[in-house]
Amino acid sequence: MIFSLATNPRVLRDWRHFLAFGLGSGLARYAPGTFGTLTAIPLYLVIEHLPPALYAVTVAAAFALGVWICDVVSGDLRVHDHQGIVFDEFVGYWITMFMLPHTWGWVLGGFAMFRLFDIWKPGPIRWCDDNVRGGFGIMFDDVLAGVVACLALHALRLAGV
Repeated sequence: MIFSLATNPRVLRDWRHFLAFGLGSGLARYAPGTFGTLTAIPLYLVIEHLPPALYAVTVAAAFALGVWICDVVSGDLRVHDHQGIVFDEFVGYWITMFMLPHTWGWVLGGFAMFRLFDIWKPGPIRWCDDNVRGGFGIMFDDVLAGVVACLALHALRLAGV
């Protein structure tokens, strides 16, 4: 089985755990962050056509919600940044995709670029991951990875790629 409720049996009983575990995608036995980012894509397809200001407000609201639910769930699990908590991947991916063209190439490129920076964690992303605690810490390193991925993709777009 790819998914296991043994990771967090509360996922199906507590809406905060369900959201924090990325609608269940964080229950993946292997690469839960990748499954979480994949789950963020259909949700992105729902919000991608919002005007940029409304898109930004929606993502900011998701970030605020994520800080709270990730704090609650990590406290319940007594593990800071449990690997199954993947709501931060949702928000990081949505930040990555800000104001990029609405094509499958960019959607998949955004997936790859976000995963690269989320896994690699260069510079300040690694520092935040290691030093910032609580729900804010869980969310913020993915926000930074999303910002760096977004800037990289926009640079590629400007370069004509």
